[in-house]
Amino acid sequence: MMDFVVDKSNNTITVKREFAAELPLVWDAYTKSEILDQWWAPKPWKARTKTMDFREGGHWLYAMVGPNGEEHWAIAQYKHITPQQSFVAVDAFTNAEGVVETNMPQSTWNASFKAAGEHSVVEFVIQYGDLSQLEATIKMGFKEGLSMAMENLDQIFASKK
Repeated sequence: MMDFVVDKSNNTITVKREFAAELPLVWDAYTKSEILDQWWAPKPWKARTKTMDFREGGHWLYAMVGPNGEEHWAIAQYKHITPQQSFVAVDAFTNAEGVVETNMPQSTWNASFKAAGEHSVVEFVIQYGDLSQLEATIKMGFKEGLSMAMENLDQIFASKK
C-alpha cells in the first residue's frame, strides 16, 4: 500500500501513501498533535508530544516512548506551510529539551497532500545531507516503522466511518 523509493544518488527517500479518508481529515492527522500522538509511532511504541506550534517557524517536539518507558526525542521545525496542500519541515533527533543531536541523521521533509475523491494521497520527499545519514535512517528500520504507523492511521480513519 505504501510506495517507498530510496534514491541514493540524490540522498532522498520518497514515500507515497493513499488513505481512505477525505483531505481535511488526513491534513489534521499530520498537523494536530492530539491526532499524531494516536498513530505516529509503530506499536507497541507511542508518540507523546511535548510542544507543538504548527506554523511557519514553529515546531513539533515529541518523544517516541517504548513499552519499557524508554524515550527517543525528535523535532520537526516547520519552514513552509500551505494549508491542506503541503508543508516543509526539518526533522532531527534531539534531547528532551529539543537540542538537536548533531551525530544523528537530519532530513528535510517536503510533504504534499492531494484529494482523490473520498481518498487522499500523501507524498513525502525526504532529503538527507549525505548518503551516510540516509543509510543510517534505513538501518534504524525507518521503512518498517513508518509502514506500521501508517497502518495505525488507517485504523483511526476506519473508526470514523
